Amino acid sequence: MDNRIPYEDYPYPVVFLPAYENPPTWIPPQERIHHPDYNNELTQFLPRTIVLKKPSGAQLGFNIRGGKASQLGIFISKVIPDSDAHRAGLQEGDQVLAVNDVDFQDIEHSKAVEILKTAREIFMRVRYFPYNYQRQKERTVH
Repeated sequence: MDNRIPYEDYPYPVVFLPAYENPPTWIPPQERIHHPDYNNELTQFLPRTIVLKKPSGAQLGFNIRGGKASQLGIFISKVIPDSDAHRAGLQEGDQVLAVNDVDFQDIEHSKAVEILKTAREIFMRVRYFPYNYQRQKERTVH
């Protein structure tokens, strides 16, 4: 005796879930460092210093987005290929921590742009932070 209601007659939407996927096999911690399924390389997320020299009237070679209003900081939103910024290692998703010893973690967007445009030599402290960059893109329009 099967008392099931046919899908067509069910009063609510029927959702079909994907098939269950088995989790990967457990690897002992001491073996993970050499295992291909584990990436232990975290140095890409460490803060680094970028040095740029900008001749008068030249472009920076990158765009920024964010600022104090978003509460997530200033991020590099675009790096022009083959620019000095690109060659120096700047990349989309880098959070700008400081420029010429000015803290950029709680700064207005307009003030950050002003500092970057007026400086002739730029010492930037950045870190790659793709998670917050994605959140920044969802919150801001510039």
